[in-house]
Amino acid sequence: MRYISTRGDFEKSPKKSFTEILLGGLAPDGGLYLPETYPQVTRTELDAWRSMSYPELAFAVLSKFIDDIPADDLKTLIFKTYTADVYCNGRAGGNSEEITPVCWLRPGLGLLELSNGPTLAFKDMAMQLLGNLFEYVLEKRGEEINILGATSGDTGSAAEYAMRGKHGIRVFMLSPFGKMSPFQRAQMYSLQDENIFNIAVRGMFDDAQDIVKAVSNDHAFKTKYKIGAVNSINWARVAAQIVYYFKGYFAATQSNDEKVAFAVPSGNFGNICAGHIARMMGLPIGRLVLATNENDVLDEFFRTGIYRPRGTVETHATSSPSMDISKASNFERFVFDLVGRDPAVIREMWAKVDAGGSFDLSNTPYFARLGEFGFVSGRSCHADRLTVIRDAHEKFGVMIDTHTADGLKVAQENLSPDMPTLVLETALPAKFEDTIVEALGKRPDRPAGLQGIENLPQRVEVLDVDTEAVKQYIVAKLGMS
Repeated sequence: MRYISTRGDFEKSPKKSFTEILLGGLAPDGGLYLPETYPQVTRTELDAWRSMSYPELAFAVLSKFIDDIPADDLKTLIFKTYTADVYCNGRAGGNSEEITPVCWLRPGLGLLELSNGPTLAFKDMAMQLLGNLFEYVLEKRGEEINILGATSGDTGSAAEYAMRGKHGIRVFMLSPFGKMSPFQRAQMYSLQDENIFNIAVRGMFDDAQDIVKAVSNDHAFKTKYKIGAVNSINWARVAAQIVYYFKGYFAATQSNDEKVAFAVPSGNFGNICAGHIARMMGLPIGRLVLATNENDVLDEFFRTGIYRPRGTVETHATSSPSMDISKASNFERFVFDLVGRDPAVIREMWAKVDAGGSFDLSNTPYFARLGEFGFVSGRSCHADRLTVIRDAHEKFGVMIDTHTADGLKVAQENLSPDMPTLVLETALPAKFEDTIVEALGKRPDRPAGLQGIENLPQRVEVLDVDTEAVKQYIVAKLGMS
């Protein structure tokens, strides 16, 4: 399996293997890595995979993307990650044998539980594996890495918990100052591990993400200081997320002749991009329902064909803060497929985006092709979230977080009588306590060990939105010049 850049400059970004792209983020030409071709899943394989446990299924799926790690080693890493009593301490649906159980709200509508990991968010599903993969490859090479990432809420804590104490790994995580929930901030900033560094920038998530991309595009700095990435621009994270679409599909169907719709709360397009790839591989996904909050750049594109990142001024701080994103970095991967994998078209469009502009596909053959990919979309607002959280609690007896509420709201607007719909759960409601109290008048339960986490000492550096200041901070902490 070889990987190519969406921008197709083979001189700057030649084809590479999985481990060659694992530790990096952007390709040297500024694009994102994707498989040269998507591996296809046969009906025989689907039949065989249906009865597999989560780690068995993860090994079967990921083996199609990873052929430069010996099979026995890959299997060991995957089983080390997804053994239920290690991954989720038996929290998953009350059944320690399940990693991603389905909670059926009513016939044809369920929640695919993805928040049973150590930081209570779906990001753990990929990040825990990424930590083990990083450590394995670095030890084989005798190398170290300094990870630079940006988070709108959950990526940061998931990355830090996955990498804390890992040999040869340091994490520098940027987050928007004052824009995450108190619980999310506490999860990150209370970590005292010597290899974890938190930086809060005085701006929005998009500002933090732009700094990460700017550093990644400074190839001299990136090489000298061994900068790697864990954001969803990292292909391994997307690949790991593909697995739970297969697991959810099998849980929602009796045979592989059926189709399933997945409703996905979407900010950076990484989670739903994994669903798109699962569908391209041959998983019978009938519909991908994209849900945004008030920051509805992606919903606007799927309705109109116009992709118009809003910028910091127009990006709203909302009660589903992990989706307060206007420039979806993974979207480039999907558009690459939409335009027939033509890198010249991608370079032209993203030149406009990278310059602060937009592009319009509304009157092109590409927009006419959107229906072939099974996407529908919708948006949610704060009042919608409160209503959906109340309804889910009163009608179905479940408490959901704000992002899952966005997904459930848009899912219910796009139900199909021909297939069940699974809403991808984003996080446990304890991470967004203030909004849960506003909706239900009571606090959500917290898992053992996380009571009073906001009262722990916190360690964070606050910086302006300044790429050079972030570089100087990294150099200072590394003790290098």
